[in-house]
Amino acid sequence: MIRLSVNVNKVATLRNSRGGRLPSVLDAVRVCVRQGVSGITVHPRADQRHITPTDVHDIADLLRGHATVEYNIEGDPRPELIDLVRTVRPHQCTLVPVVPGEVTSQAGWLPGPGTGTLSRVVTELQGLGIRVSLFIDPEPEAVRFAASLAADRVELYTEPFARAFAAGPAAARTSFDRYVSAAELSASLGLGVNAGHDLDLDNLQLFRALPHLAEVSIGHALMSRALFVGLPTVLQEYLAVLI
Repeated sequence: MIRLSVNVNKVATLRNSRGGRLPSVLDAVRVCVRQGVSGITVHPRADQRHITPTDVHDIADLLRGHATVEYNIEGDPRPELIDLVRTVRPHQCTLVPVVPGEVTSQAGWLPGPGTGTLSRVVTELQGLGIRVSLFIDPEPEAVRFAASLAADRVELYTEPFARAFAAGPAAARTSFDRYVSAAELSASLGLGVNAGHDLDLDNLQLFRALPHLAEVSIGHALMSRALFVGLPTVLQEYLAVLI
């Protein structure tokens, strides 16, 4: 079964739009745990527009009582994010390039400007017992770059696949074949394979067949549907797709 890590950022976005404590991020995490998800993902951004450092610590405290649920902190390797990861010690840290002012992630890592500290960060976090995943596009150059840094896994950026899926079956299959090639290359180089960004109940029907896929991280689509059918219901829908 492919592991489902639920990104709870959108719960914090809704809470922060009004202030106060509702809806509760911790209550959302509790529901996810009760429904049997494999992981919880957060992306604490520098502007704290959704998940805050306090949320990160509170979720870590809650998950300590649930040994089978992994905690994944994702974000760019800025000093305050790495300090937070050092303190919390999640099961996994997914390093994601961030463009100032972006609404959401737009692309994965490639060798070049802004990557000079990645090798040191990967090595340090692994030394703390944290699995390190690099967010990448499904391109051979990106896969080989992740392998050169001795990352444990890659997270394949799936927004291009989601757009292709929406365009129709032929485009979806062409895009999916790129991800298959990236996954096969990743596995051949000793990298585990995660995926995330704009995956939903529809496009997962195809994407779940990706070879070597260990984990998907899903937030926006899952929480959007939960507004209408309820979080427990939508979690069971996603878990059923990923069996």
